[in-house]
This record gives sequence, structure tokens and C-alpha cells, in this order.
Amino acid sequence: MAAPATGNRITEGVIWKELLRFTAPLLLGNLFQQLYNTVDSVIVGRFIGTHALAAVGSSFPIINMIIGFFMGAGAGAGVVLAQNYGAADKEETHKTVHTMFALMTLCGIAVTVLGYVLTPWIIRAISTPKEVEGFSILYLRIIFLGSTFLVLYNTAGGALRSVGDSKRPLYYLIVASVLNIILDLLFVVVFHWGIAGAAAATVTAIAVSAVLSILAMMRTDDIYRLRLRDLRIHGATLRQIIRIGLPMGIQQTIISFSNTIVQRYFNIYGAAAVAGVGAYNKVDGLIIMPVMSLSLAATTFVGQNIGAKKYHRVRVTARAVYLMSTICSVVLSLVVWAMLGPILHVFTDDTEAIAYGMQYAYWLLPAYVVLGFAQCAGNIIRGSGQSFMPMFISVMNFCVIRVIWLVVSGTLFPSLDAVCAGYPLTWLTAAVMMAIYYFRGNWLRRFEEEQIE
Repeated sequence: MAAPATGNRITEGVIWKELLRFTAPLLLGNLFQQLYNTVDSVIVGRFIGTHALAAVGSSFPIINMIIGFFMGAGAGAGVVLAQNYGAADKEETHKTVHTMFALMTLCGIAVTVLGYVLTPWIIRAISTPKEVEGFSILYLRIIFLGSTFLVLYNTAGGALRSVGDSKRPLYYLIVASVLNIILDLLFVVVFHWGIAGAAAATVTAIAVSAVLSILAMMRTDDIYRLRLRDLRIHGATLRQIIRIGLPMGIQQTIISFSNTIVQRYFNIYGAAAVAGVGAYNKVDGLIIMPVMSLSLAATTFVGQNIGAKKYHRVRVTARAVYLMSTICSVVLSLVVWAMLGPILHVFTDDTEAIAYGMQYAYWLLPAYVVLGFAQCAGNIIRGSGQSFMPMFISVMNFCVIRVIWLVVSGTLFPSLDAVCAGYPLTWLTAAVMMAIYYFRGNWLRRFEEEQIE
């Protein structure tokens, strides 16, 4: 075995300081990623219209559902990579990197083909309003054409973060974000390509970030270097990735599917409701961004410290992550609550759409703190290699209970408020279940007991 080429501060440094150091680039990267998604919506809403804005909003749950499985599987591979890198195991690190890239390349191609072919059926299956349907099909098909780049970017970015490098994914996202904004303005405002221009700008930006990330892994001198000639699937490594990654992939797919069902209920209320909810979902992404960044950092910290057999650092990491998550959720929720009207006006001047967006937001804003706990606890447990129970809890709450709520409330007291209430309700039940497993489960105890033996 060979040690990593650079000092590993994740397994050696002061935890709260290293968390901040590692999370800051993640947060900025997520900010820029959300930025170019938001710019899409602003430009589409301002220069094309409410129907086009509704098409963008209604398409994202579908994209997340189709690609979510492969993103979850990639995250599982990242856990395996973090543990092998933390243990300074050169051979296993090499196998993990090349297996995950070979696997995800095949997956990306499959998503591109199937997504493009099935787009019209998917759009109609979720009861997309007729006036929005044409925009949605065109936008989604172009996005699917670039889905291989999206899968590869997330694979490369996840691999870099797993070995403790959260800065370079940030740099590439900044480049992609700036490029996306420029191309959005060029394709939509100057060339008048409509919603196809917004989709083409996004795909081009993602492709650039994917290429830059892969080149970074090919040029490193560390033990995780990517060599195209070594791309192959190693059976034992694949089984390990599947054991951890399959539950995460299933979780992402099922939860995204439940969000698509929720989107169908929003679609019933018309284009203005879809546009308003879609606009606030961009704000929602900004609020949960710090929590998602912290939870991703926690997965890497837990994985590497378990690989290095420094279990006491895992518990300290968990406490620090929970505290930071709570502070961020409370502060951002209060800020958005105070400025909600002006924020939504950035996306559209349609007063009906803005009213729907505010109605949706007032249900979600008080509950972000419990969502933050559920997300962080789940990713901490996943970092230990146990992904089944977080998957079970997430699917049970964000899919099963949420869909049951929609069916029951839709029958007994149908309203947009009832649809919106499904989110905070299931966030709370998920947080309670995750807390019970975190404090009573053996996700870390088994490693500590093995060390004693």
C-alpha cells in the first residue's frame, strides 16, 4: 500500500476547521450550480413566458427521477473510494476509480437513449398541462441528450470530493456557470432560440465541467489517477459498489418518482401554479444548499476516518455537522421568509404564479431544520458503508408516506395546501426515524467492536 501523495487533513486535522475548509468549496460549487439553474428559469420566465417557465419547472423532477439512480450509485462508489483512500490502499483505490467510471459511462449512455425516446410518454403520464406539453418535451429531450455528460461530471466530482479535493470541482462549476449564463443570453435573448436555447446552454455548460473534471483526474500524481486504458469493471469492486450504491440509487429513484407524483398534483392547478412552484423550487435549492454541502462533506469525513480506523473523529464530525446544519437552516429560512415576495418577482411578474409560489413556500420554510437533520444523519450513516437503513427510512417517508398523504388528502380535503403540506410532514417523520436509528443502530459500533477484538 502507498500513502496518498499529499497530507490527509481529513483524518488528521482539527475536525471543525477541516469541515469548514472542505465544505466551503462544496457550498460555493452548489451555489454556482444552482445559479445557472436559476438563471435558466429567470431568462425563460422573462424572455419566453409563463408556459415555458412551467415547462422548465415540471421537467426537473423527471430528470432527477431518471438520473437519480445512477447518481445514487455513483455516491455509493464514492463511499468505497473514500474508505480505500483513507486506508491508503493503492490497488483498491485504482480498481474503484476505474470500475466506477466504466460503470457510469455505460449508465450515462443508457440514460441518454432511453430518456430521449420515452420523453413524450413521460410528459403526458404526469398530466402536464396541454399548453405546456410542447415546451416540456423539447426542453427535456435536449437535456437528456447531455445526460451522459451530467453522469460523468457527477462521477468525477464525487470522486474528487471522496479523496478530499473539494476545490477543483468548485473551479469547474464556476467556469460552467459563467459559460451557461453567457450562452443563455446568447441563445435565448440574441438568437431567439426559445426554450431549446436554454436547454442547449445547460447541456454545453455541463459538458465543459465534465471534461475539465475528468482531465483533472487523468493528470494527478495521486493514487486515484484515472487512466482511460485501465477502464474496466472489476468484479469484486463492482459487488462492493453495488452493495453500498444500489440502495442509494434505489432511494434516489424512488424519491424522485414520488416528487414526480407530487408534480402531477401541482399540474392539476394549471400553468400558473406549476410556474410559481417551479420558481420557488429554485429558492428551495438555495436554502437547502448549505445542508446538502455539509452532508456530502460528512460522508467523505466518515468514510475516510473509518478507513483510517479513527472512529472517535466520526462522532465529533457528526456533532459538528448537526450544529452547523441547524444554524444555516434557521438563518436562511428567516431571511427568505422576510424577502419572499421580491425574490419571486425576479422570476416572473405573473401575480397568480407569485401567489402560488408564496403559498407553497410558507409550508416549507418552517420545516427546513428537520429536513437538514434527516439529510445529515442519513449521509453520516452512509459514510460508514451502511446504506440500506437510510434508504429504507428515506423511501418510507419521502415516497410511501408522502404518496399516501396525497391520496388521502386529495380524497378528503383536496387543495393545493394539502399537496404542499406533504413535504414538511414527511420531513418530520423521516427526521424522527433517522434519529432513532442513529442513536440506537450499530452503524459505527461494529467498527469499534472489531477494533477492540
